[in-house]
Amino acid sequence: MKLYNCPNGSTIRVTGDIQVPPGAPLINKGDILYFQNIDGKYSYCRRGDEVVHLVAWAEVEIV
Repeated sequence: MKLYNCPNGSTIRVTGDIQVPPGAPLINKGDILYFQNIDGKYSYCRRGDEVVHLVAWAEVEIV
């Protein structure tokens, strides 16, 4: 499913189309993230205490 179709507050696993903004922390396939919201092209997610940004159209699954 596309990230933009996930409800805010979901815990997700990244399954494909991994793109992040320049200079942002890298995200790997299989990473588990807490998805908070989408703000334009990128999302606001947390991986533990780290904030990460994944493109809104990334392939993910809800866990």
